[in-house]
Amino acid sequence: MSRPISRPLRLLAAAALLVPLAACSSAADSGTQSDAGKPTAKAAGFPYTVTNCGVKTTYEEPPKRAVTMNQHATEVLLELGLEDRIAGTAYLDDKVLPKYAKAYADAPVLAKEYPSYEKLLAADPEFVYGGYASAFQAGEGRSRGALAKSGIESRLNVEGCAKKPVTMDDVYREVREVGSTFGVRARADKWVGQARRDLKDAAKDTKGREPVPVFVYDSGDKTAFTAGGRGIGNDIIERAGGRNVFADLDKSFGDASWETVVDRNPEVIVILDYGGTTVAQKKKRLLDDPVLADVPAIEHKRFAVLPLSDAVVGVRAPGAVKKLADQL
Repeated sequence: MSRPISRPLRLLAAAALLVPLAACSSAADSGTQSDAGKPTAKAAGFPYTVTNCGVKTTYEEPPKRAVTMNQHATEVLLELGLEDRIAGTAYLDDKVLPKYAKAYADAPVLAKEYPSYEKLLAADPEFVYGGYASAFQAGEGRSRGALAKSGIESRLNVEGCAKKPVTMDDVYREVREVGSTFGVRARADKWVGQARRDLKDAAKDTKGREPVPVFVYDSGDKTAFTAGGRGIGNDIIERAGGRNVFADLDKSFGDASWETVVDRNPEVIVILDYGGTTVAQKKKRLLDDPVLADVPAIEHKRFAVLPLSDAVVGVRAPGAVKKLADQL
């Protein structure tokens, strides 16, 4: 497959075409004034500098062509009304929310999962936004460094590089920084304000409740892949009136033995709904396991369900609190 011309080379080619035009302008006009002789206006809030997961970037103007990889990254842009900036998407974990369905349907899908580096470059992005660290896997040529060499800026969702437990404050930060990057900070601030109000209302419903011991079942057979204490899922559970029995697992998601699940004695099992394995299949696997027979959640068949996209840092997280609280 031939490799698309990189953005720096495209820009150099464009610059070469503009040289004759530049020669006709006075030195005083060069780079600072428009053809009408007026200074070129900077977009409000720019230049904007942000450090994201150890990468410091200065944006001179908002990106006009973005590729989003992973659903929660895509939904942040859609919530902020940036569907016209999406040059491509990839990796849908579950169904997009109904309010995003039309805008998502108009976005080019580059791949069912992650696109190859060549296919990513072919979308001609200025910016790539990844939801999980795997979006920028170096072994597949999509590292942030490789993108930078092609003149493409990038962002990784803050949960993908968290060194400490993630909370709703990190959700607010994620949305605000993306809003600032795209020049729509006011929209981001409005969303944050509403999210805070929604969480305040949800807190009234759980006030005074004894926390319910909760085990999150993502997937797994020989071991249980579950939500640890570092991800936003832990904060969602606590705000919903639960107690994550694997809060001491120092990861967003990680493996635990089934024997440990039994020892932790959860009263409710939260099943994450996504991918090719249905909720019904996951329930059956848990209910049919003799090792789990005496676990209260299994004995009383107490299950709650959340789409995976609700349990990661994104615009669904605040609403997931009430959704889970109602099930607990």
